[in-house]
Amino acid sequence: MRTMRNWRPERLSLLTIAILISAIVLIPRQTVPAQEDSSVTTIFLVRHAEKVQDGSADPELTAEGHERAATLADMLEDAGITAIHSTDYQRTRDTVVPLAERLELPVTVYDPRNLVVKAELLKRLPGRHVVSGHSNTTPELVRLLGGEPGPPFVEAGENDRLYILTLYPDDRVETLILRFGKRFRPEG
Repeated sequence: MRTMRNWRPERLSLLTIAILISAIVLIPRQTVPAQEDSSVTTIFLVRHAEKVQDGSADPELTAEGHERAATLADMLEDAGITAIHSTDYQRTRDTVVPLAERLELPVTVYDPRNLVVKAELLKRLPGRHVVSGHSNTTPELVRLLGGEPGPPFVEAGENDRLYILTLYPDDRVETLILRFGKRFRPEG
């Protein structure tokens, strides 16, 4: 009877090696679907990108803001997004328009004054959603969805925070906060 203590990798026969390589090469690879469990909802939430400081109620994005919106589209283009939501302000819509155009998805407008209704709707919609909001509404929507909003936004310039919420059927919610585009660095 042979024991394993005498086994050495160099003793593998050529036939054994050929079988192992064939198994690796010939076994069909299965692709992993973008979202394996259709009852799981993933929500990406952002504050609008940098806006023009012109004193108007509905300013457009700056050149830096358009660059950040393009970066968001680059990041999420292959993420399996199924729906895009925005408040009805130029800066929030323009933050997600590059992604919407690439994916050929409409941007659904929601009322930021009625976040409870929006949160309940998102909880019932499986898929992967992108939500563009504001420095006060985005953390509140995260909270209403059961996530952890983190510290308040720095109003003057923090446009790089990206929340990723995963809502499970058993009511668990996972929160991940990332940064995207040019990193915000508060003065001081």
